[in-house]
Amino acid sequence: MPDKPDLAALIGSRICHDLISPIGAISNGVELLAMDGATKGPELSLISESVSNANARIRLFRIAFGSTGGDSRIARGEVITILADITRGSRLRIDWTSPTDLSRRDVKLAFLAIQCMESAMPWGGQISVANTDHWTVSGEAHRLRIEPALWDALTDPKAEVEITPAMVHFALLADEILRQKGSLTVDRGVTALRIAF
Repeated sequence: MPDKPDLAALIGSRICHDLISPIGAISNGVELLAMDGATKGPELSLISESVSNANARIRLFRIAFGSTGGDSRIARGEVITILADITRGSRLRIDWTSPTDLSRRDVKLAFLAIQCMESAMPWGGQISVANTDHWTVSGEAHRLRIEPALWDALTDPKAEVEITPAMVHFALLADEILRQKGSLTVDRGVTALRIAF
């Protein structure tokens, strides 16, 4: 009997797929306005930056919240481009070290872990993702905002925690680790965090 489909991932894939085209069209329209020279100024820059950020977020969400598609692969270059685009202009920096050809399942886990780190770093910080014999996602910041119950739930499937829409990536990471029959560890400090899987 085939595995039960991951409905949340399928919904995520569908939403991202449906949003990519209109965001791309807005981006193309902004480029045409800029080329025409009819409109210049901070308004066009603001729209252009917002569209670029939305496009990058949708690409990240498509992988993090979407279906992994079995054994599909993703190139390291695409991952690095997405991460550069989502951090452009922010106080957050992300370094990515991995082989060139990656399992989409692994990247999904890493992107969910990055979002967990990002939630703890509203004032900025440094996230490092590395793949040696296993994946590690480490974060450092001068100041962290850690919600212990959310972090505890990553390694304890029986933990009872209220998940808000803003923190859904914590629940999705824990569920995806179980779905992939993997294991995850979390180390928390005052100014540093580490997720390994």
